[in-house]
Amino acid sequence: MPTFDYTFTVAAPVDAVAGFHDDTRALQRLTPGYVHIRRSDPMAEGAIAEFTVWLGPIPIRWRALHRDVGPNGFTDIQDEGPMKSWVHTHRFEAISDSATRVHEHIEYEYGPGWDGVRGRLFFSPLALRALFAYRSWLTRRALRG
Repeated sequence: MPTFDYTFTVAAPVDAVAGFHDDTRALQRLTPGYVHIRRSDPMAEGAIAEFTVWLGPIPIRWRALHRDVGPNGFTDIQDEGPMKSWVHTHRFEAISDSATRVHEHIEYEYGPGWDGVRGRLFFSPLALRALFAYRSWLTRRALRG
């Protein structure tokens, strides 16, 4: 099963980084404009997020279930969407009183047929690297100061 890892540092304490991700507005703030958030429950065990990724005029619906929610991160699992499997773990590690390392780890598998094509287009390693570079920039920007 393929994996993707992305790590970055934020100049903010770990509780501020966790609090940012706990905020229901965080998903919207970290999501590119071609994605429409339909539902974003408050961060908790079993919380659900639903969104639509647009491939031109073609909608790709996605539903994620959150688990292992705690002060140092959480995991979201696609339970409806284009991927055969998607488990995304977010971990927050204090590296000082004023800095946090964020580690994103994804285990994924493309589905067969049209879903597999759409998955490979939007969630290729290159696309994931670009998406997480963008999200890390937005996270730093939101938490600076």
